[in-house]
Amino acid sequence: MTTTTTPKTSHSLAIAARGLRKSYGDKTVLDGIDLAVPAGTVFSLLGPNGAGKTTAVKILSTLISADAGELRVGGYDLAADPQAVRAAIGVTGQFSAVDGLITGEENMLLMADLHHLSRSEGRRTAAELLERFDLTEAAKKPASTYSGGMKRRLDIAMTLVGSPRIIFLDEPTTGLDPRARHTMWQIIRDLVTGGVTVFLTTQYLEEADELADRIAVLSNGRIAAEGTAEELKRLIPGGHVRLRFTDPAAYQGAATALREATGDDEALTLQIPSGGSQRELRSILDWLDTAGIEADELTVHTPDLDDVFFALTGDTDTTSSTAGTANTTNNANVPTQSKENAR
Repeated sequence: MTTTTTPKTSHSLAIAARGLRKSYGDKTVLDGIDLAVPAGTVFSLLGPNGAGKTTAVKILSTLISADAGELRVGGYDLAADPQAVRAAIGVTGQFSAVDGLITGEENMLLMADLHHLSRSEGRRTAAELLERFDLTEAAKKPASTYSGGMKRRLDIAMTLVGSPRIIFLDEPTTGLDPRARHTMWQIIRDLVTGGVTVFLTTQYLEEADELADRIAVLSNGRIAAEGTAEELKRLIPGGHVRLRFTDPAAYQGAATALREATGDDEALTLQIPSGGSQRELRSILDWLDTAGIEADELTVHTPDLDDVFFALTGDTDTTSSTAGTANTTNNANVPTQSKENAR
């Protein structure tokens, strides 16, 4: 598999983990995983419930300790200098840290106090972030009256009070409607454009596909595969070109000539294995033209991240055999600064 170049030195990495391990009693949650997250990128950690995504976030954000591993966040050694790590990061957890009994503005000012900002600087920072996240009109209203999307925006605004360089977002769009989710995606893109590194866990595969520069799939405590979304999709077989005919004679002629195709005599369709590349598609079109056969419909189907997810996390035999071709490894807001798929 072709992979993008991963920086070799920890100086260019916002997050670097080697041999990260964590167990709870007899249960091993993280079994010696390696992570390398370049600064100014979005890195997404995918995995089923219980895979260890939140545990990884908690360890890297200093909320709990690892059992073993060499860990650096923001250039700082996690074990030797956790305070420096906390000064460089922000965390938005799965569950909102917004206090519904006070206003949005008061939530922001509370965070400013936790970051030891002066009164004037705290008010200025709160006002700027409330405006940035389109919450100015609602700033004086109790946060309990906010919609889910508004609460999530306030959550992230609170995380940004201390100007963190690295932000951990643990399933930030869970429970949001599609419009609010897309708004959150744009917020994340804007953060990265501004130089922030985002470590994202999510169960929405479309979200990782849309946002992440690199994706790691976590299964049974190990990284099953890692790469860009396109690299991961190419790991999974099943891509094909589908030809549909209305003329039975044309269908039979194509089925006879294209012996590698799988036919459906009732639907008059042929399915030809294909990686979906331009060269393969051109070859099929050239053959149809030369044979004088016209298909009424041609669609290209490629595996998506759903297929990748199920293949790498659903069957341990599939995982072990498939992951060998991948770039594999061996193995709540808190004041951390104080807070059929056609292509």
